[in-house]
Amino acid sequence: MTDSGPKFKTLKLLKLILSGFLVTVSLLFAIASIRTLSLDVNVGLQLARWEKTNNISLVVSQQQREELLDNFKEAIRIPTVSFSKDESNTTALREFDRFLRKAFPTVFSSDLVRHELVANYSHLFWVRGSQPDLVPYLLLAHIDVVPASESDGWDAPPFSAEEIDGFIYGRGTIDDKGSLVVSGTKGAMNIVRVLKQRGVRLLFVLDEGLAVLDGVISGLEGPAALIGLSEKGWATVKLSVFMAPGHSSMPPSETSIGILAAAVKRLEDNPMPRLFGHGPEKGTFEHLAHKFGLPMKFIMSNLWLFAPLLGRVLERKPETNAFVRTTTAVTMFNAGVKVNIMPSLAEAYVNLRIHSAQSLQEVLDLVQSTVGDQRVKVELIDGFDPLPVSSMDDKSFGFQIIKKTVLEMFPTITVAPGICIGNTDSRHFKDLTDDIYRFAPVWFKPGDAQRFHGINERISKKNYEELLVFYFSLIQNCDILKLPEPHSTIHEL
Repeated sequence: MTDSGPKFKTLKLLKLILSGFLVTVSLLFAIASIRTLSLDVNVGLQLARWEKTNNISLVVSQQQREELLDNFKEAIRIPTVSFSKDESNTTALREFDRFLRKAFPTVFSSDLVRHELVANYSHLFWVRGSQPDLVPYLLLAHIDVVPASESDGWDAPPFSAEEIDGFIYGRGTIDDKGSLVVSGTKGAMNIVRVLKQRGVRLLFVLDEGLAVLDGVISGLEGPAALIGLSEKGWATVKLSVFMAPGHSSMPPSETSIGILAAAVKRLEDNPMPRLFGHGPEKGTFEHLAHKFGLPMKFIMSNLWLFAPLLGRVLERKPETNAFVRTTTAVTMFNAGVKVNIMPSLAEAYVNLRIHSAQSLQEVLDLVQSTVGDQRVKVELIDGFDPLPVSSMDDKSFGFQIIKKTVLEMFPTITVAPGICIGNTDSRHFKDLTDDIYRFAPVWFKPGDAQRFHGINERISKKNYEELLVFYFSLIQNCDILKLPEPHSTIHEL
């Protein structure tokens, strides 16, 4: 009898704990289920009554269509290559200037347009709106392209603008002459300098970046247009080890190459912390959740509960791991001058793309602690923090105008916020505006993302015409005093 009392109390306590656990799990499941069924982050502005409904439709004759495509092809044929940060094909840039003036004479002669040539090769156009007292916005595109060679395996010469099966092939068809014809740090930074000197404040900036993804995201029903709200930060770090040189016949127990290789291996074996759900990538998945089937719809609608689980899934592939953390890429390794001499100096360069929830300094501290060897010098070559996250609520003029324009063209598409894992020239404008968006309605199907800076960069003729319509409609949609009131409020996320 004396033993039964404590045993009974223990059993009763275990039952209470188990009951409490089951109740908690049931409650969490009920909340998650309700959220899965009710969450619709796309209600709101797309159903609103817009005050401006008399937009001019873009009617392009067959002759005009051919002229536009000919101009685009001519732009692709001009090899405006930037070989490095400080070296560009200036001859091609001057040729491109002449091309623009020939292709668009009205733009350069109209009383409604003021044109300036900035830093010899960049063009700044001021277009007067119907209400000049409103805050201006900026549409941004770059003239330069990355190098390309036919020997890399192109189906058509990279500066030929050759047409194959309805696609125009060439460097710059995606990045970024499609937007331009309707990176340089030199051009963008000089334009920023001019605008700052004049005290210009911008309502928003729209640049390249994200696109329309069709069949790219596994399990997603239909295409999705992702509008970039931010972009990851950047750091280039040099690791170096210096030791006294010597002859290879009498090697020390550790060499400069061995010490450096071990440090690099530690960086690769210990990736930066998983931060999925702590940045704007959370909004991307929540906006897309209703376009997935179960169980992904259930998981993505409840990232407050399942973010760690989804983060573990995403980190398994390089293309999705970039959304989860600051990525670490060892890109250069230099050491040695002769096979029988122990090198005195070994160097490696590491490129990091910084997650929105981290700072440049935090990443540098983590690199230093992970290397963990005083013989390895860690030096920041260049870098910057992640860009601020632009607004996307009902009152966000830029985001909602872009969203409206996309939905006018593609009514069944899903529009969602996104984050650029690469960097754009728009980052230089962060002091002139609170809202920078990265999007162009370029359609990416499976495999197309690899064409970006890769071989066989191309765009379909149909998609190029869609770019024209998009910017034509966007400019008219921006010509309003204020956004209309939405029919209902977006759910709290």
